[in-house]
Amino acid sequence: MRIWSVHPQYLDTKGLVALWREAILAKCVLEGKTKGYKNHPQLKRFKAHRKPLDCLNQYLSDVYKEALNRGYNFDKNKIQWSFTPVELAVTKGQIKYETVHLQKKLKLRDESRYNDLISQTEIIAHPLFKIIEGEIEEWEYLNSL
Repeated sequence: MRIWSVHPQYLDTKGLVALWREAILAKCVLEGKTKGYKNHPQLKRFKAHRKPLDCLNQYLSDVYKEALNRGYNFDKNKIQWSFTPVELAVTKGQIKYETVHLQKKLKLRDESRYNDLISQTEIIAHPLFKIIEGEIEEWEYLNSL
């Protein structure tokens, strides 16, 4: 499961669809509708917020908007639109880590998006997140990039 901190605009089609599915799964976990993934590291930052479902519904709303911008037909009924807007922090180190991780994926899957991403001078976060100083988040599963 990868719930990206970087803005979904950087993802290729495969990545955006996977993100949608994984964020829906994360929402189901928080709603108690599934037995798996309860302790997945990617959920820690959402679970730590006082309104975790608002966080995930807001997160999904921005993924949905990106899908609409691309002409995709994601099911907006998967989102509880009455969420209260919230904000989560994400570190610069996490954004950098995810950017490198995404670059490797895009280099194999979508050369055009890869070239666009490597030409960026500043990577923006998903709108739910405010970027703060810091290293890679403690919940991140580090693989050898």
